[in-house]
Amino acid sequence: MKKKRDKKDKDTESHRPKFDGFKPLAESKELQDQFQTKKKEDAKKAEGASKHEGKPAPAHRSKAPVHASTPSSSADDELTFHRMMSGVTPLDREGASRMPVTSEVHAPDPRRAKEAASERMRRETAEALEHLHDLVDDAAKFEITDDGTRVEGRRTDVSPSLLRSLRRGLVPIDAQLDLHGLTAAEARERLADFLREMRTRGERCVLVIHGKGERAPGAGVLRGEMTAWLSQGRARKHVAAFTTAAAADGGEGAIYVALRR
Repeated sequence: MKKKRDKKDKDTESHRPKFDGFKPLAESKELQDQFQTKKKEDAKKAEGASKHEGKPAPAHRSKAPVHASTPSSSADDELTFHRMMSGVTPLDREGASRMPVTSEVHAPDPRRAKEAASERMRRETAEALEHLHDLVDDAAKFEITDDGTRVEGRRTDVSPSLLRSLRRGLVPIDAQLDLHGLTAAEARERLADFLREMRTRGERCVLVIHGKGERAPGAGVLRGEMTAWLSQGRARKHVAAFTTAAAADGGEGAIYVALRR
């Protein structure tokens, strides 16, 4: 048994590669030189191929990091300001005006508030007086005279002297209304509104121009309706007396109207 084992061990040892020991240092250096030589030859071949193709061989250089100098924040702000303000024209001091403050825009104006209150009080007073006049309006009637050329009328509660002064043109004219070009319905409404406004303003005498009817057919219609409009309807409550105007103020184509106080 032992003999068989010894024989087996000998067979195994005969098949193992023999170790010749470490190679000397000179042989190792020779291998390194061969490796370096081959590396240089490969590099030259690669460089020659790159030149043949017209492309420069890539240069492997270690670049040092570039540190750009950062400008100061004040210089950066100044540059930004100049860029934003380029093309801006300064405002002339003489033409400059201060922007209104919000409180100034919305603040109530005492003077305007006082004027509005006065206007409201005047309007309410005029409406009250008009209402009182309306209550007694039916009690007074108009005395009308019409000879085909001239026409005049007076409330029975108004002094005849007012009509005489009106007829002679002695009462100053405060305002005038021209009804040319209006239809009868338009003229009637315009006349009533005008007399009411003038009476509210405290005017005493007005001149109403209605036309003679020689050129405009509608003017003749207005002349025939004037007596009825001034002594009846909405306009009558504002009228104290009326008469055909003097030639200098339009003659038969106009009429003086004295307003009630």
